[in-house]
Amino acid sequence: MAANVRIESLLSARSFQDPQVVGSRVYFISNLSGHLSLYAMDRGGSVPEPILPPDVVLHNPRLVGGYPYYVFPKLGQILVMLDHHGDENYQPMLVPIEGGYPEPIFQELADHRVHMGEPDVKRNLVYLVAESRKEQMNYGYQADLRRRKLRKLGQSMWGSYPETASESHAKVVLTDGYTAGDVALYLWEKGASERRLVYGKPIEQRAEGEVVPPTGIHSCQFVAEDRALLFVTYQHDDAGGLGRLELASPSVVAAVPIRGTVHTGRGMLEGLEHLDGDRYAVTYSIDGVSWIYEGAYDGTANEMHLDRVVCGQGELANGVVDSHRYDKARKRWAISFATATAPTQLYLVEKDGKVHRQTSERVLGIPAEWLSSGEDASYTSFDGTRVSARMYRPAPALGFEGARPLVYYVHGGPQSQERPDFAWFSMPLIQFLTMNGFAVFVPNVRGSSGYGLSYMKQVDRDWGGKDRLDHVHAITEVLPKDPGIDVRRAAVTGRSYGGYMTLVLAAQHPDLWAAACDMFGPYDLVTFMERIPETWKPYFRVAVGDPEKDRAFLAERSPRTYIDQVRCPLLVVQGKNDPRVVERESRDVVEALRAKGKDIEYLMFEDEGHDVLKFPNRVRCYNAITEFFRKHLRP
Repeated sequence: MAANVRIESLLSARSFQDPQVVGSRVYFISNLSGHLSLYAMDRGGSVPEPILPPDVVLHNPRLVGGYPYYVFPKLGQILVMLDHHGDENYQPMLVPIEGGYPEPIFQELADHRVHMGEPDVKRNLVYLVAESRKEQMNYGYQADLRRRKLRKLGQSMWGSYPETASESHAKVVLTDGYTAGDVALYLWEKGASERRLVYGKPIEQRAEGEVVPPTGIHSCQFVAEDRALLFVTYQHDDAGGLGRLELASPSVVAAVPIRGTVHTGRGMLEGLEHLDGDRYAVTYSIDGVSWIYEGAYDGTANEMHLDRVVCGQGELANGVVDSHRYDKARKRWAISFATATAPTQLYLVEKDGKVHRQTSERVLGIPAEWLSSGEDASYTSFDGTRVSARMYRPAPALGFEGARPLVYYVHGGPQSQERPDFAWFSMPLIQFLTMNGFAVFVPNVRGSSGYGLSYMKQVDRDWGGKDRLDHVHAITEVLPKDPGIDVRRAAVTGRSYGGYMTLVLAAQHPDLWAAACDMFGPYDLVTFMERIPETWKPYFRVAVGDPEKDRAFLAERSPRTYIDQVRCPLLVVQGKNDPRVVERESRDVVEALRAKGKDIEYLMFEDEGHDVLKFPNRVRCYNAITEFFRKHLRP
């Protein structure tokens, strides 16, 4: 039987993200009002106080690209990155620390999409990268918030992203990125007229067809009195490790051993952060769950010694850190943490290891035994590749009997990972589907992050290739052997790249599906790349294909080429303001299938972008998807 549950009960658990501790105050992003905004409360808990007026809406912090906000206590201001209802044209705005109406700063960046990099709250400095909205060019800046002045550090069509700065800010590392893990490092020095190449081979210097092994360098930090860099790299370990580069002779990256990890399982090193002095944080994703360590870097021995687990054990285990920030003044952490069955909570982790939860969010009216924590469902694909996956089944307490209809969920990216994370769009939907009698299968096929750089790189210039075959193998060879699943009643769904793959699978393998739901997925790879922002086009030309040189290949990999073969009913979900997959792209799908008399429904949100964030819209979206599957899969 279906549980008597309204989606409002699941969505009653508000999100708490991006916490920052400033003295006795905790700042954070939440959808307390039904849309995302900025709040503050007292440490230990108090009634949250809005920092922004009710008509100001923040975007999904994970899509912002950099910090969505940062508090500058000495300045008495908060720098907030604001767009307009998901259009992602972020502009830096200043808000009084006690709250107020945002005022623009750096008007000269008004025709750019701006992202916030690392701040220095003592000096009121912050690093920005500005994407031109008129040409294929990005600019890296050092911004002085007190004097309201910008210093240009470099420019490039490939990024020029300020990675890190020396303590004196006399040196800044800038990164150009071509595809995932393929980067070049540049150094800007005070007094120099322009940045200079430090490590890597710029794409402009490569011969046609030349293959340069990706290094995956990121999270750079200056060490040895600014004479060397310490960073994450995949040159010595496909799952990631640390490396050191001497700036005086930057030809070889030396491996930096990491001592003291206690986790087990398969995953990747995600990041390196400098805390204070010789103290660093090292973060991992292991089988999809988060681990944060603290440790000391021994520059003489060139080793990282981890001596403390901040997240990964105890109360902060078996879940995902949505966001975290370190309070250097009091040596404590502010963490937003969620699991597959528990919404985001804010935690403070003190220097003595004590964990203090600041929030008590919960879903309303739903017993814990009705929620599905999922189970490992990893499989071996058609060519012997191991694919990590999870299966979420209806909880036994719900009383469903017999083989369950299947919803096959494809994550976006493609170079991302579906994780046990209630904060993300998918998990409330997955839980709602299981409570309505569906089993939900969530694979991380090749191209996903979290399983090594080489695994992630396999999707480059192969959208709709082996990634598609991983899915086909699962639905035709693996899942039919599960007695708890009825693959004759199967639907496929996904968002963004997952929406693209939904269309690919529904069109190229029409016999496998009884229904499909595409959420803002590319339909025609050529028009998709013609319609994205100018600064994104160079990356997609390299990572997916060149719309001019590779037009035939892109057509062969586009759902549009096979759309006549779609047999199952299709629901398309789209945000009007989406810059990544513009509304016209989804409307093309709808119009093409309607012209052929196909069964298609279109759900378009006027005030959303590449997500569905506002409470009324989320209720409508989750209900529409679930009712669509109930109608066609008959759970």
